[in-house]
Amino acid sequence: MLIKIALLLVFSAFALFLSVDLVLWLAIPRLANILTQLGLALLMAAFGLLLTAGLFIMTKLTLTAFLDYISAKQRLERRLLFIDAKQEQLKSLFYFKTVQITYFSDLKRKRLLQANNKKHLQSLSKAIHNDLRTLKKHLPKAHYQQLQQIYHQSLKEHNIEALLKLQSEIATLI
Repeated sequence: MLIKIALLLVFSAFALFLSVDLVLWLAIPRLANILTQLGLALLMAAFGLLLTAGLFIMTKLTLTAFLDYISAKQRLERRLLFIDAKQEQLKSLFYFKTVQITYFSDLKRKRLLQANNKKHLQSLSKAIHNDLRTLKKHLPKAHYQQLQQIYHQSLKEHNIEALLKLQSEIATLI
């Protein structure tokens, strides 16, 4: 509605400016001066009305947006979005914590397994060494050296299966 009024004022101002040309052609300068002033006033009023309407609309939209922003519905929606984002963050944190715990527990299990294998290898080595020492006098030198060589080779390679086989072979000899 305000735009229609402003456009009507602009067209009226242009009509007055055209009539000024007609009045000047008729050689009435005083009336032409008054019509020019009136046309300028109408044009300024139209632009002032448009400017005022624009400011009013901008203020109204800003106020509406602000009131909408602080409304209970918008606050609730923002809160739900925050909770949803927090839940997603916790899910990803839970996943990464699970991966981290799995990694460290596997690492610890491997270390314990290595320590257990090392301890088992040492006790088996000590038992075989003692058995070989007791058999040294009862076995031929070549056979003893062969057993000793198998023992050292298996111990060097950390081959528990070969050491167990050697121990069972020694047990049959005792």
